[in-house]
Amino acid sequence: MKTIEEAELCFPQLLNFSCRRIMHPHSVSMFTYILLSSVSLLTVTLNLMIIISISHFRQLHTSTNLLLLSLAVSDFFIGFLMLFQIMLLDGCWLFGDLMCIMWLYLTYIITSVSIGTMVLISVDRYVAICDPLHYPNKVTQKRVQVCVCLCWIGSVFLHSLQLKDNLEQPGRYNSCIGECVVVVNYIAGLADLFFTFIGPVTVIIVLYMRVFVVAVSQARAMRSHVAAFSLNCSVTVTTKRSEMKAARTLGVVVIVFLLCICPYFGILLAGQNNSFNVTSTYFISFLFYFNSCLNPVIYALFYPWFRKSIKIIVTLKILQPGSCQTTLL
Repeated sequence: MKTIEEAELCFPQLLNFSCRRIMHPHSVSMFTYILLSSVSLLTVTLNLMIIISISHFRQLHTSTNLLLLSLAVSDFFIGFLMLFQIMLLDGCWLFGDLMCIMWLYLTYIITSVSIGTMVLISVDRYVAICDPLHYPNKVTQKRVQVCVCLCWIGSVFLHSLQLKDNLEQPGRYNSCIGECVVVVNYIAGLADLFFTFIGPVTVIIVLYMRVFVVAVSQARAMRSHVAAFSLNCSVTVTTKRSEMKAARTLGVVVIVFLLCICPYFGILLAGQNNSFNVTSTYFISFLFYFNSCLNPVIYALFYPWFRKSIKIIVTLKILQPGSCQTTLL
């Protein structure tokens, strides 16, 4: 039978080297496990729906939706990686040092890709609203694919350099067995803060402020055009309204995104230690992860095509021949 001291250790057999568990009341632990597991499962499921929808239905193969696809892929992996953080509720990492650094390495990459994709979405909406005549020529599917690939490759390269020491010797900064910690030097930490938060957030805010100003002026112009040329300009007005609706929807996505990531990066800007201890920053990280579950919910609320595609997928009509040609818009 275990003693009280052994029960508080992550590895009771390693009495002098094991980390201590964070003891929670059983009811609290069970509630937290169920809640976070449900959020993780929901995140994976909803984002998988988006991935299938945009990949399968040809009508959804647009430049903007390619960006949403990239965001859904990163959100899907965030939901999957969240399962590992759920296992850290008691403060014990049971999968070894190599798995620890690989998990954190992938988490850094995926979250950076999410931020980079948000920047690309902001640029897409900026061009669509502020320069609509040249939008089809400037924002082609080929260019979007290149930008998305560069976003993923750049994130891998940046964090490979940032976590180089940790990748070469996993667990070198752990103070006890059962801990999962990485340490980033000061210069690399500043670079990461600029490239994954300060720079992208500045670009997003500036572009969306510009989009908002132009959208308001265009809305006023449309009302006057509708009154004067209601028949001749019906197609143009419909197109502009569609673009503005997309801008509003993606604007909600961006705002929610900023609200979810700012607490974590705000702690870094406040001068906290640049070591990433998963246990101590769990709830702040979870808020960032939770954004990945909110994005598909926002799409469901604002995009009729997403609701229609979910219905087709759930009822298995997607398996029918020619389902990729289904009209969703």
